[in-house]
Amino acid sequence: MADTNHPIAALHWVAIDVARYWNAVLVETASGQRHRFRMTNSAADMQHLIDFLRGLGGRCRVGLEPTGDYHRPIAHRLLTAGFDVVSISSVAQSRFREAMFNSWDKNDPKDAAVILEMLKQGRVQRYVDPLLAGHHDIQELSKTYYQISRARTKVQHAIINHHVPLYFPEMHKYWCSTRNEWWVKFMIEFPTPAHVRQHTCEEFIERASALVGRRVHRVAKLTEIWETAADSGALPHDLQSVAVQTFRFTLRHYQQLNDLRNQLEQQAQDLLANDADYNNLMSLPGVGPITALTILAEAGNLRRFGHHRQFLKFCGFDLAKSQSGVHRGREQLSKRGNARLRLAFWLAAVVAIRIRENSFREKYDRYVSTNPTDPDLKRKALTAVAAKMARVAYGMIKKNQPYRRFFEQSLPSGSIPCREAVGAPT
Repeated sequence: MADTNHPIAALHWVAIDVARYWNAVLVETASGQRHRFRMTNSAADMQHLIDFLRGLGGRCRVGLEPTGDYHRPIAHRLLTAGFDVVSISSVAQSRFREAMFNSWDKNDPKDAAVILEMLKQGRVQRYVDPLLAGHHDIQELSKTYYQISRARTKVQHAIINHHVPLYFPEMHKYWCSTRNEWWVKFMIEFPTPAHVRQHTCEEFIERASALVGRRVHRVAKLTEIWETAADSGALPHDLQSVAVQTFRFTLRHYQQLNDLRNQLEQQAQDLLANDADYNNLMSLPGVGPITALTILAEAGNLRRFGHHRQFLKFCGFDLAKSQSGVHRGREQLSKRGNARLRLAFWLAAVVAIRIRENSFREKYDRYVSTNPTDPDLKRKALTAVAAKMARVAYGMIKKNQPYRRFFEQSLPSGSIPCREAVGAPT
């Protein structure tokens, strides 16, 4: 185990340039001696590295650049072995390399040298291991949900833009939302107008009435579909053709992805039902189960941030501007934080401003009051609301309390504090 109480003179620096198969390691001991070697992402090589660092004695600080998820296993092993592990920003490393070598050219040994210099100068970020921090399960659940949603969206576009115009274009008007389960079940049973018109109207209504849902006038709706099928613009397909079979295959694939997504949503609710942070986030307007799951999965423990501005910077909601000499650019979002976390708050803000009587809607209306039809102003207002939502979510979790609607208006001044903090143009 590394000795964290050893004097600073015995501090050893370890820089690791992570890659898929081979990692370039550069070690500088407290005496100034350097060791270079390569290692694979295997358990044996990781253990050899740990044994080597322990043999140096004293304290070791390890810096690595997060690369995909290839850095996770070696970082986890080093942390469990007791070493101090920090991460290096890839953007900062790129700029530091250009300043250090006066070139954009790069290779693994050069990147390891850059990481070492940044490590020694303290230009590092705190590394949080999800497995040790306790949010690895919800992070994997959130990422799996995201991948299934992406696959589902791709199949959905294929159905709407390719299959429906060829097989039954009149059915597109009944596609009201992405959760139209009845629509998919109906199209699996009746993929073309010929499948509808092979029955009489009474037979069709009897066979299809169980598919169209409970909140509609079934007879009127199915009668309209049966009459529309008589003069459809679809291509003439044989009932048992291979093309129709492939259409049904795509519909069943879409249905399976829907079922998987619903299972993940239920699993997320069951997993986090007793989590105080999850329940507090669910009280926030515009935040649902998946949005709350994404926030907790991507941000981890929000209490590790000392101030809400640190959390805003982590999300990429902090303001930055370009300056050179006398030129000063306008302030805009840096967008250098967690993109999925920023998207979660953006989508929550979109929902919140459509709900009446909440401070987010009030902030949005106040922001666009000068020109409600200006699309650019609407975008800036929505960005400000999303940033405010991130700030409020941080405060709720930090203080362990649910959202209180219009709490800001109860202040003596009647104004929302720090409203200009996120009100700059984007």
